[in-house]
Formats: sequence, C-alpha cells, structure tokens
Amino acid sequence: MKTIQVNFLPSVLEPILYLVALGFGLGTLVTTINGVSYVRFIAPALIAISVMTGSFFECTFASFVRMYFQKTFDAIIATPVSVEEVIAGEIVWGATRATINSTIVLAVVAAFGLISSPLFPIVILLSFVGGLMFASIAMCFTAIAPNIDFFNYPSFLLVTPMTLLSNTFFPLSQLPQAAQTVITAVLPLTHVVNITRGLVLGNLDINLLLIGIAWIGVATVVFFILSINLMKKRLIK
Repeated sequence: MKTIQVNFLPSVLEPILYLVALGFGLGTLVTTINGVSYVRFIAPALIAISVMTGSFFECTFASFVRMYFQKTFDAIIATPVSVEEVIAGEIVWGATRATINSTIVLAVVAAFGLISSPLFPIVILLSFVGGLMFASIAMCFTAIAPNIDFFNYPSFLLVTPMTLLSNTFFPLSQLPQAAQTVITAVLPLTHVVNITRGLVLGNLDINLLLIGIAWIGVATVVFFILSINLMKKRLIK
C-alpha cells in the first residue's frame, strides 16, 4: 500500500502516452490496417506488451534483488518451504503482476472507446497465462545472472525486439515470409498479441488462436520446469 501510487501511475500513464503519440498522432498519417484504424490496431498490442513487461521485469530485476541483495529466498528456504515452492511463488506473482498491469491498460483502452468485442474480459485470463510464460522465461535468466547488470542482455536483445516486431506496431505481413515465420516461431509475444487483438476487436482467427494456445502452453511448461531446476542449482549449494 505504501508504493501503490508509484506502481499504479506508470501503468496508467504509459498506455495513454502511446495511444496519444502513436495512435492519435502517428495514426493520422497511416491508413487503416486490416480494416481498422491504426489506434485500434495498436491498442490490443499495448495490452499484450504490458503482460510481457509486467511479468518479465518483476521476475528478473525484482526477483534478483530479493534473491541476491535482500536474501529473501534464503530466509524462506530456511523454513519448511521448499525451493520449488519459492520459485513457483515468484513466477505466480510475476503472472499476477502482469494481470494487474494489463487490466489497468485494458481499462484505459476501454475508456478511449477502442474495444469492439464482448469477448474482451477473456483478456484478463490470457494475461495471467501469458504472464506465467514470460515470468518463467525471466526466471531462467535470473537463475544464471552473475549480477544485476546482466539483465541488460535479455532486456535489449529479447524484450525490445519483441516489443517492436511481434505484430505490435505494424502487421507482420509487411515483412518477408521468412521473417514472418521466424518471428512467429521464436518470439512468444507474437501469439499473445494475436489472441489479444482478436479478443478486443472481435476478429479472432481460430487458427491463430489454436497455434497461440499451443505455443504458450508448451513454452510455459518447458520454461517453468527449466527455471525451477536452474534456480535449485543456484540456491542449493
């Protein structure tokens, strides 16, 4: 409660700035994309991006501080709580943080009148599931990070490319087919964006939905197990 203002305001102001600067600013210079205005095209992407950043940064920088500087993990493990439970709790909290952030952004998007589908509440459930995936990926980096500066690598080499390329601010159809295939296969944010956009705009493609669910489900399980095993090696000496 002491830090609620610090955590709440950025989640509200950031999507507003993006919508005003890109949606209503740059959007006046862009024709419709896939039959919708540019601001409606990027609005669902902003929700998906908040899922990624909320969980990823919570389970990298914040988790590293709790593990390395505050020794919170060591203190908890000294009790009957196991390492697996501690790491699972961190990942679930990362997903919860992602859900909170995306719900705030979803409310902002709704306030701007950019939702045109009754399916939009499902985005909240998707946010938690997607948050689990990104939090699990983030925890893998935390497990191998020698210091807190190490997170500059995944931030700039993974998070930034996903933010820019994952069908967020321009359609993937503008890229060569080979690039589309690589992005869809490698960047997990693409699937969260595709499903979110379909739920918000009401043009959900069943093929993209099934592929996205399968990709997110498999990635979540793989990275969840991997992160727990890597953290066990780091914490149990």
